[in-house]
Amino acid sequence: MASRLLRAPLTWVAVTVLAAGTTFGLYWFQPWKLVTDTEVNEELAVVASEAPSSPTNSTPVDDSASAEGATPGTGPTIVRSGEFITHEHDTSGTARIIRTADGELRLELVGLATSNGPDLRVWLTDQPVRSGEAGWHVFDDGHWVELGRLKGNRGDQAYDIPAEVDLDELTSVSIWCKRFAVSFGAAPLATA
Repeated sequence: MASRLLRAPLTWVAVTVLAAGTTFGLYWFQPWKLVTDTEVNEELAVVASEAPSSPTNSTPVDDSASAEGATPGTGPTIVRSGEFITHEHDTSGTARIIRTADGELRLELVGLATSNGPDLRVWLTDQPVRSGEAGWHVFDDGHWVELGRLKGNRGDQAYDIPAEVDLDELTSVSIWCKRFAVSFGAAPLATA
């Protein structure tokens, strides 16, 4: 009986369809990413800040003057920043846009913690950040700029912002799952 079942063409069609479906499902959903993390620890900008002068010392102290060879007022500065909120997956950390000493802009994700997933991207968008399910699917509704694939779901990382990007139009950042058109988490980018 079993040998007759193995010789039946319908059996081989079913086995082939099942194998193809399983292969496609594993590729599409990548379930192993739910239990694996990719940690990135890139060097982030040391932002200049002035320490208040003490009553006994009338000269302001700038601890950042020696960092990265910056002099007071010419080092990297924070242009915009915001805290991540959770959407489809638990997400935390800080997003900040830095203007470097040479005038370039870059997005830094500081202490990012989110789930790993298939086809995750970093998007600057013009959509407001909404909490809960209302914010999951809005970021592809308007104008967005993709800065690249998410380098890792944990840690510190930086992304260059192209010179032609108008920050006045883009008010948030999203960790966007392009495959399923859903935000894992997002941060509003308020002027610093």
